[in-house]
Amino acid sequence: MWVLHGLSLLLGLLALGACEAGEEPHMWMSIGERRFAITLTDNEAARAFTVQLPLTLDMAELNGNEKHARLPQALPANASRPGTIRNGDLMLYGADTLVVFYMTFNSSYSYTRLGRVDDAAALAQAMGPRSVRVVFSKE
Repeated sequence: MWVLHGLSLLLGLLALGACEAGEEPHMWMSIGERRFAITLTDNEAARAFTVQLPLTLDMAELNGNEKHARLPQALPANASRPGTIRNGDLMLYGADTLVVFYMTFNSSYSYTRLGRVDDAAALAQAMGPRSVRVVFSKE
């Protein structure tokens, strides 16, 4: 029992050390059989979002460049105008609408940045032209 406790403590300290060494926190987004790694932004909204994980959302299509869904709980928003939205941006609109962008374009809207898909090259194809079910998870 003490060995397991000691091992758990050691693994926790190693994970903490990795975060302090500059590694950014990650999560996953799954669309059908496709899985995308997301690097989270270091802010209060992103941390609050990960508390809600795992989370399955039916995300509606909007404007041929984004999918959006209302979150079960509002997040602490700190919105700003990014100007250019990039393919792979994970944003919060208002305090409770999660948005995944799959096209790059200019926007005058304000968002709170939550993270970014690490390799978004196949994101538009995975998202498709209609509503889609997306699973967000820590693992």
